[in-house]
Amino acid sequence: MAREFTPKVVTANALIEGDVVYLTADDRWTRDLAEAELLTDEAEADYRLLQAQARAGEVVGAYLAEMRPGPHGPEPAHFREAFRRTGPSNRFHGKQAEEPSRA
Repeated sequence: MAREFTPKVVTANALIEGDVVYLTADDRWTRDLAEAELLTDEAEADYRLLQAQARAGEVVGAYLAEMRPGPHGPEPAHFREAFRRTGPSNRFHGKQAEEPSRA
C-alpha cells in the first residue's frame, strides 16, 4: 500500500552562499521558511521540484522536504529540516552569528 502524500516544500542550497533556501509560490528563492510554498498535491510537488532542479545556476541539491502547516507558514515535520533552517552548524556564521554565546 502506497504512503499517503504529506505536505512538502521545495528546498535547496543557494549556489553561491550555500544558505538553505525555499521555493515560493511566485518562483523566488527565500531564506525564510514562512514564505515557502506548501505543496499539498503530489503531482504539483513533483513538478515544482523538477522546475527547481532545472535552476542549476541558482541552487544545488533541490529536494522535497516534509512539512506541516503552521500558523505562520510551513513548519518542519522532522529534526533535519528544523536544524537546516537555523543556519550553518559552525557557530558564528550566517543566521547564528547574532545569537548570544551558550558556552
